[in-house]
Amino acid sequence: MRKNIVAGNWKMNLNLEEAKSLAGELKAKLDQLKTGLVGDNRSIPEVILFPPYVYVTRILDLFPNYQGLSVGAQNCHHEDHGAFTGEVSAHMIRSVGATHVIIGHSERRSQFGEVDLLLAEKVKQALKHGLTPVFCCGEMLPERENGNHFQVVADQLQKGLFWLDKAQLGRVVVAYEPVWAIGTGVTATPAQAQEMHAYIRQLLSDTYGEAIAQQTSLLYGGSCNAKNAAELFSQPDVDGGLIGGASLKADDFFRIIQSF
Repeated sequence: MRKNIVAGNWKMNLNLEEAKSLAGELKAKLDQLKTGLVGDNRSIPEVILFPPYVYVTRILDLFPNYQGLSVGAQNCHHEDHGAFTGEVSAHMIRSVGATHVIIGHSERRSQFGEVDLLLAEKVKQALKHGLTPVFCCGEMLPERENGNHFQVVADQLQKGLFWLDKAQLGRVVVAYEPVWAIGTGVTATPAQAQEMHAYIRQLLSDTYGEAIAQQTSLLYGGSCNAKNAAELFSQPDVDGGLIGGASLKADDFFRIIQSF
């Protein structure tokens, strides 16, 4: 049975006090939800927070042994260690208690030139050190407009993930990011999101079998917010969201968590 997941990617935002305040507000709301003081606690998704590297341990300290919430990193290097000034390895991330890492976010692909073969090495490092990769894939606007969006996503998955064996692939979360809908305020329609998620799940089934396909969580990551989350999450192959800007406001992020 696949998990429902709401992941908050804080990107390069917030100072330390703001980050701690946001996490504290969110914890208070989750505590109320878990105890039934607010909302319906029967379908609480797994929550993953992705703060900037420098805040990971501080955020972890606010959630000691907190069931249903994990903390991860926004990226990792493709080597274990070495003369890579400014980089952080999967081994380092896992050593401080983080459990997840985003790999292949569209901003890493477009702004830092990360290609699929490099991302495959990052996936390898993440799995080697016990991290759960949240592997991102998605097309740019011209690729959708020319009808090539399915092939783009298939190529990204083939090169970045589909060299894994079944056991390894079973530890991966996939996030679909229509690049044209990230930070633009434009959101793929629920039908568009479902169409691509269903396509990804079929690729998983064709490559690894139906059991793996049905246990793999597929997240939508393209301007998902408190207003549209419920409709997006109601789609049969959308298992949650990788949330950007809306994760920086505790009220909005909490409403997204309650959208299942």
